[in-house]
Amino acid sequence: MHYPLSTLVVKNQHLELLHLPKPATGLNPHTLVFLHEGLGSVALWRDWPAQLCQQLGCAGWVYSRRGYGQSEPVPDVRGPSRSAGEPSQRQGRLLPDYMHHEALEILPALLQALGVERPVLVGHSDGGTIALIHASRYEVAGCVVMAPHVMVEDLSMQAINAATQAYENGALRQRLAPFHADVDCAFWQWNDVWLSAGFRSFDIRRELAGISAPLLAIQGEKDAYGTMAQIDDIARAVPHAQLLKLPDCGHSPHRDQPEAVAKAIADFMQQSL
Repeated sequence: MHYPLSTLVVKNQHLELLHLPKPATGLNPHTLVFLHEGLGSVALWRDWPAQLCQQLGCAGWVYSRRGYGQSEPVPDVRGPSRSAGEPSQRQGRLLPDYMHHEALEILPALLQALGVERPVLVGHSDGGTIALIHASRYEVAGCVVMAPHVMVEDLSMQAINAATQAYENGALRQRLAPFHADVDCAFWQWNDVWLSAGFRSFDIRRELAGISAPLLAIQGEKDAYGTMAQIDDIARAVPHAQLLKLPDCGHSPHRDQPEAVAKAIADFMQQSL
């Protein structure tokens, strides 16, 4: 089923938005909010959010962060970092705190505009990190994170350097272009901040202790961007967290193992929410 896209202005940012209405027979009172990865967008989720909401019988919202998908681009994305007008309206390169900025300023304003209270956050990669940061400070009904980053590993940096080569000299730019209005903005804002000296010390493990909501963390055993240390450290900080470690699975569990991931989320919501 096709659902129309819309645009919502949040903190002076025009963001691409997709609403997934609750199925006619749906009885699940929760609303899922999907947070995409560092090169993702509404379109790059493809139909997985709609399928998951249909299976769970609940409503959902999917949005593209600024600079991704059809959301407005970041002016001078490879130029100096600066604020334009108000602090929430940033220009130039992303700062090392960009995921905190999204989790603590943009996402709360978006949820308020949508009238969504106590969402179930479903985040992938950078989106998973944003979900964790938000859940550590704000009340949520639950949190599902797939391949999140709680600290920076050498493995991650190697994979991102390889992505740089694939974008400049391979087919990555061509593959990403259909999913972003400004593909260069989408790629370089993510790539530049991850490879910056200031980001090397990124670490949210101490913040995770603030998470009281039910939490499910999923990681593929063949993830090129992170090891099991990512979710093992989540479990150390959040003792009630549930972990799912998937064999034969890379950085995108919902694409590599969609049935296993959907079942795990359904079980998690039924038992914990």
